[in-house]
Amino acid sequence: MNYKIYMHRREQERAEGIKHVTRVGLAVNLLLVPAKLWAGYAGNSRAVVADGVHSISDFAANLVVLIGVRYWTAPPSENHPYGYRRMEALISFCMGALLVLAGIGIVYDAAVQMFNPSVLPVGGTAALAVTLFSVVSKEILYRWTAAKGKELKSDILAAGAAEHRADALSSIPVLITVAVAMWFPYLAALELLGAALVALLVVRSAVDICRQAVHTLLDGNAGPEVNKRIQNFTLGIDGVKDIHNLRSRLVGQGLLLDMHVSVDETMSLSEAHETGHRVEEALYTPEAAEYIGREIMDALVHIDPWPQSAGAASAESAGGY
Repeated sequence: MNYKIYMHRREQERAEGIKHVTRVGLAVNLLLVPAKLWAGYAGNSRAVVADGVHSISDFAANLVVLIGVRYWTAPPSENHPYGYRRMEALISFCMGALLVLAGIGIVYDAAVQMFNPSVLPVGGTAALAVTLFSVVSKEILYRWTAAKGKELKSDILAAGAAEHRADALSSIPVLITVAVAMWFPYLAALELLGAALVALLVVRSAVDICRQAVHTLLDGNAGPEVNKRIQNFTLGIDGVKDIHNLRSRLVGQGLLLDMHVSVDETMSLSEAHETGHRVEEALYTPEAAEYIGREIMDALVHIDPWPQSAGAASAESAGGY
């Protein structure tokens, strides 16, 4: 099958998978948001309201993903010859930033209410029931989304899974503090501490999401393990004697590569040129993606003679690839 056709089909299948998982998350959040806000206000529970705000940020993130997936799967254009796959990292960063803002807002509200005894939380059975449902549903959603994220090699789904897990974990202290506030009213202020703890968990998760997104947006490499697999795979291609000056750049879930490949000096120019093409074509195959762990979106191969380049190659690759 033609590589471009294969990649287009793979991208479309991946996009459909991401959309399906995101729609399920959207539906769950659409149920949780009004339930948490109603239960929180009805029971005068700041922690449950804060948990509802967290779910609003999840809901908004789901909408952003559903809109954004249409753009990062668009084919390359004249102005964007490498396509729009970094849009995925940009959206991930926006999701993380949204979570940071939500967390800061929760901490501020909890701090203000802590010094206002007249509005200390009371809690209620509805708040307990909704929070318990949130813990269970979000943990199930986390496990499923994380599994699909690994299957589809999607940073967006990985970020979504992290949000679900953060939501599930953050609801546990809410559950505990609401129960304490109900049964021991003189300890009602602890519920505000639960709300602040929710915020800290949210912010921690958001910072991790933003860090990975920024790494991709700043042309971060795939890391030494992936680079080593690329090197080993390329060395197994017929005619390749050595590989050096390997550089990788993340683009969406794929990689852009440029490398120097050494071939036998006795090869004719046309044979060396053909070897370079063979390396590129091999890197584009599904077998390469499976071995390396990421799909190669584009590879630039420079041919050097062997063994004359051996000394230079060793010097150039000292301490790297």
